[in-house]
Amino acid sequence: MSVVGVVAAVLVAIVFLVAGVSKTAAPDRWRSEAAGMGVRGLLVTVTPWVELVVGALLAVQFQRHVVAWCAVALLIAFTVLLLVRLAQGRRPVCACFGSLSQRPIGAVHVVRNAVFLALAVTAALA
Repeated sequence: MSVVGVVAAVLVAIVFLVAGVSKTAAPDRWRSEAAGMGVRGLLVTVTPWVELVVGALLAVQFQRHVVAWCAVALLIAFTVLLLVRLAQGRRPVCACFGSLSQRPIGAVHVVRNAVFLALAVTAALA
């Protein structure tokens, strides 16, 4: 195992675990903020649990390369959603980290996601 890949996977795991836990800790708030971002239905229900599973699997290095690619796909989807909302001129409160997110979305969220994506790609390839 590559030390760089392991460290990158652990960092991405922390991101996903914090995001999932913060959403499940305040589900009503998560639903409201997700609606503000335009996320509805089953995606609102499953997103925190998918984040928790991906985070847990990365934390224990289970099939790290495969799970890291799943993290990449999720981060791309989250980033595309941010970019679409920003392009629409909408700046809802970021639901990225559930109850821990208070600021409206902006360029900083896109840059942050780019860093997370780089880490996830590193975890997948290293």
